[in-house]
Amino acid sequence: MTKFTLPTEATRALVQAFVSCRLDYCNSLLAGVADVHIRRLQLLQNAAARLVAGARRCDHISPVLAELHWLPVRQRITFKIAVLVWKCLHNKAARYLAELCIPVTSVEGRRQLRSATTGTLLLPRVRTFTGQRSFAVFAPATWNSLPPSLRAPKLSLSTFKRLLKTRLFQHA
Repeated sequence: MTKFTLPTEATRALVQAFVSCRLDYCNSLLAGVADVHIRRLQLLQNAAARLVAGARRCDHISPVLAELHWLPVRQRITFKIAVLVWKCLHNKAARYLAELCIPVTSVEGRRQLRSATTGTLLLPRVRTFTGQRSFAVFAPATWNSLPPSLRAPKLSLSTFKRLLKTRLFQHA
């Protein structure tokens, strides 16, 4: 029996087409879910990374993911939410989403607060755990957790993505 192998670039393209795009599709709906649910997707991503990189099952996966420039699933979700908030703040997202991202500077009575100068967003109060997972709460919380240098309004989208990905890699 002849063993058939694909070139590395072809394997990477297939994994990107069939696995990575599925991990990213609507993954913002997974914001705030328990780790037990994220674990299944992380195991899938780890297997895909091993396939592309030719790593063995016993090899540590973090260096493999870093070599491929793939964020772990939890960080991918954070990345997607943060980019969506950036787009909301720069009028490049749907209006109904942008209306949920309210800068503290636009709220009467809060303009004088120190937090108003750091680019933070208004964080609505919720009473349920499910409410904490909603975009209206999770997105501002994610944005506010970023360092002020990333929340700077003058950053272009490409610069923001690059800096955010670097930060998420460092904290993975």
